[in-house]
Amino acid sequence: MYKRILVPLENGPADAAILTHVGGLAKLLGAQVLLLHVADGWAARNMEQLNLRESQEMKEDRAYLERMSQELRQAGIDVDAVLGAGDPATEIAATAEREKVDLIAMATHGHSLLSDVVHGTTATALRHVSRIPILMVRAPAPGP
Repeated sequence: MYKRILVPLENGPADAAILTHVGGLAKLLGAQVLLLHVADGWAARNMEQLNLRESQEMKEDRAYLERMSQELRQAGIDVDAVLGAGDPATEIAATAEREKVDLIAMATHGHSLLSDVVHGTTATALRHVSRIPILMVRAPAPGP
C-alpha cells in the first residue's frame, strides 16, 4: 500500500512521536522513509535569490537529519533525507510530489481551534495544498 513515506521533522521533541509510529509502519510495510526538514529562516528563504551560502542553522539541520537517518537505519529501515528551504507547507507538498511519496506522516501539536486560527499551523496549511494522504500523530504535550 505505502512504499514511500515522507516524514517532515522540525528538529524538536515532537519528532520522536512521529518517528516511533512511522518506524513501525515502515517495517510492517517494507516502506522507504524520506525525512524532510524545511529550513525557514531568512537565509534559507532567500538563499537562491541572493546566492547565499548555507547558514549555520542549515548546517545544523543537515546534521540533525543525518542523525535521525542513522537511527532509522540502525533499526533496519530504508531511509533517505532531504533538507528543504522556504515555507514549510509549500515545501512539504512540493517534496511529496517530486519524490513520489504515497503518504505524508507528521506530528501535530494539538493546538486548540482558536490557537490554530490565530497562529496557523503547517499541518492545517498542508491539508489544503497536498493531494497525498496525510497521517497526523499528535505529539505528547511538553512536560513541566
